[in-house]
Amino acid sequence: MLVRYPRPLRPGDRVGVTSPSSGVSKELRARLDAGIRTVKARGYDVVVGDCMDGTGHVSAPAKDRAAELMAMLTDPTIRAVVPPWGGETAIDLLPVLDWDRLRAAEPTWLVGFSDMSTIITPLTLVTGTATIHGNNLMDTPYRAPEGLATWLDIVAAPTGHQFTQTPPNRYRATGWDEYRTQPDVSEFTLDTPGRWTRLDADGDVDVEGRLIGGCIETLSNLTGTPYLDPERLGESIMYVEAAEDQAFTICRNLHGMRLAGFFDNANAILVGRTRAPDADSLTQHEAVMDALGPLNIPIIADVECGHVPPYLPIVNGANGRVVHTATRSELIQTLT
Repeated sequence: MLVRYPRPLRPGDRVGVTSPSSGVSKELRARLDAGIRTVKARGYDVVVGDCMDGTGHVSAPAKDRAAELMAMLTDPTIRAVVPPWGGETAIDLLPVLDWDRLRAAEPTWLVGFSDMSTIITPLTLVTGTATIHGNNLMDTPYRAPEGLATWLDIVAAPTGHQFTQTPPNRYRATGWDEYRTQPDVSEFTLDTPGRWTRLDADGDVDVEGRLIGGCIETLSNLTGTPYLDPERLGESIMYVEAAEDQAFTICRNLHGMRLAGFFDNANAILVGRTRAPDADSLTQHEAVMDALGPLNIPIIADVECGHVPPYLPIVNGANGRVVHTATRSELIQTLT
């Protein structure tokens, strides 16, 4: 597959904001405004769509959410699209989107994680357009710790750009910032030490491949459909992360993804750090190894690519190189 990279954003470009999954309640609009101000501070104009209602689990009916997302992704004056956050049922958009039109359009950056994996990962695999699995708009005001980037850094980078991210070796173990009372919070609370953890074996890792992956709870429902065929990318570095499901559920989901061939071309697997609960007889790490151990490839866990702050954005479709030793961990991405 030839990966298509959107052109880099320049000051004056427009960024679209829409909610393909869940919208934003009135109580949290101040945080949304803080995210918009952060984007504008980079010199971009912001266009907020109509599908933003936060009173239910989706912001609007599927046909309306799909139409607004399509309009933004095919508008040549909008150079990036970012949601406020994920949600639960973005899967209902997939049969409504016009994939041929998206394939023919000039590529536009689409950003997000969690339930947005349901859209950004198929967008890369079906149309060849690079997408960013990274901090949503509500997370955008946070300053990235040293060693990490943000989606705003990536969308401004030219095709061919190479960047390296290294973990800060600290994360937030419990709790969340309360946006209702602290809508402008911009510093992560990283209160617990933690490094990447190799699960399958000891020894150093140095592997390359096209990057692709996302949230286990959402992507597992797409295996076996036309929307999730990573074979199109060739040799890959896969990444997965558990949002909240218990270890038994994650274990079953990963088994299903492996049996459906999702990991067949993987040279290594990155697993996001999670707060999802263990089971009485199975931890989250053990769930991963139970399902993916038979692949006999490097499996590195506790990577900052999930629901636990801070966030390490990953470009779906980019050439990736993962290096992990006793003293060094890094993800190198090249936009080619």
